Amino acid sequence: MDRNFHSASRQAAALRAGEVSSVELTDAAITAIEQDDPNINAICVPDFDRARATARQADQARARGEDRPLLGIPVTVKESYNLAGLPTTWGMPQYKDFVPAEDAVQVSRLKAAGAVVLGKTNVPLGLQDIQSFNELYGTTDNPWNHGRTSGGSSGGSAAALASGFGALSIGSDLAGSLRTPAHFCGVYAHKPTLGLAAMRGMTPPPGPVLPTESDLAVVGPMARTAGDLTLLLDVMAGPDPLTYGMAHELRLPPARHERLGDFRVLVLDRHPLLATGAAVRAGVNRVADALVASGARVERHSPLLPDLAEAGSLYTKLLFSGSTARFPVDAYEQLQARAAGLSPDDHSLDAARLRGMVMTHRDSIEVNNRRELHRDGWRQLFGEFDAVVCPITPTPAFPHDHNPDLLERRLDIDGAEYPYFDQLVWAGLATMPGLPATAIPAGRSPEGLPVGVQLIGPQFGDRTTLRLAELLEHHIGGFQPPK
Repeated sequence: MDRNFHSASRQAAALRAGEVSSVELTDAAITAIEQDDPNINAICVPDFDRARATARQADQARARGEDRPLLGIPVTVKESYNLAGLPTTWGMPQYKDFVPAEDAVQVSRLKAAGAVVLGKTNVPLGLQDIQSFNELYGTTDNPWNHGRTSGGSSGGSAAALASGFGALSIGSDLAGSLRTPAHFCGVYAHKPTLGLAAMRGMTPPPGPVLPTESDLAVVGPMARTAGDLTLLLDVMAGPDPLTYGMAHELRLPPARHERLGDFRVLVLDRHPLLATGAAVRAGVNRVADALVASGARVERHSPLLPDLAEAGSLYTKLLFSGSTARFPVDAYEQLQARAAGLSPDDHSLDAARLRGMVMTHRDSIEVNNRRELHRDGWRQLFGEFDAVVCPITPTPAFPHDHNPDLLERRLDIDGAEYPYFDQLVWAGLATMPGLPATAIPAGRSPEGLPVGVQLIGPQFGDRTTLRLAELLEHHIGGFQPPK
């Protein structure tokens, strides 16, 4: 296999053995980007001169006997992270000239671990889409089918990994933004437990850059192997030193099991609020079959599972509650009038979106109370199970759809149309209660597109889902380069 597609762990072993230099790895990655990225458009802000200089420094450091977790490994960074000397725009044209003076916390951690940053990867406008395109940098195509999306909002990172542009990438996830692109592009991603990894500097321009706590969003690792997710999460994990002080250390509990046959897994492939496409159900069942064959305890139903319909509604309200914060007063009042006209019996996701947009403080307190009840339900469920296997979205990667009115877009699920944003309910299943979720490849659709599933685990049980992902990789296979 082309060395550009080797895992970070394999590249690190080759560097330690003196089989290759960081300069060679970096030059090879840059050559691949220059040759192939015009057809993909994953790397929106290259930083090749500094990357080559960093690679030379990494080789010199290794010659002095230094070793760090990512020393000399080429990586990419999602455009939304501040990287000193490069623009941070979040795909918004008005910020094309905004260049932060300081690195985001996670960029600093990458550099401290010795990584070589090749550049930044493409995102949707304001990170608010399930596709990655914007006026500044154009459209990122899926490496498996250029007529389809790579996903969003970490779509550039997933496409870069699938194309061999760096061994690792860092992204973020509010509505599946790590997991959906991984699913669409056939790579791995991990949404950490809420609050596990500091987010400062993954900030909309033009700032300010503050150590704020997030209600839903997280930052996390992307890779081509499950083991590399653990390698990168160990670099990323830990609170913001501005909040907790430099002495604070975070110790995640170990994985609950080391053998696949010891895991207790709940498998879900249907949701009460929308259909699940046949290709995705097949991926879920492929994982379930591997678990059964390995002797794991696999169940399809549990009375302990929190109500999926209510979970989808709560998540949708929380997700859309901040979307109207800066709306003009007249536009906001129109939304309020529309929400007031909804029937009390309308429990659709469209209604939940509208109610979320005009949610009062009183309403938000009640929604959060319901969320805490769901969190308690998940705690009880994870007393009986170690992980939940379920879809990330109901379909593989869909064709590019640039309709500027996102609420008018429709998603085709095996011939039936659903509102575009309804597909977020599977991602929201882990996001709403703040649980860890690992996205893994689980085969391909009849059309040859990648299909992924997510492994949801207990709060701060990140190592449990990551270990399960690694064990499954040995049984069902993992990443395969697109042809």
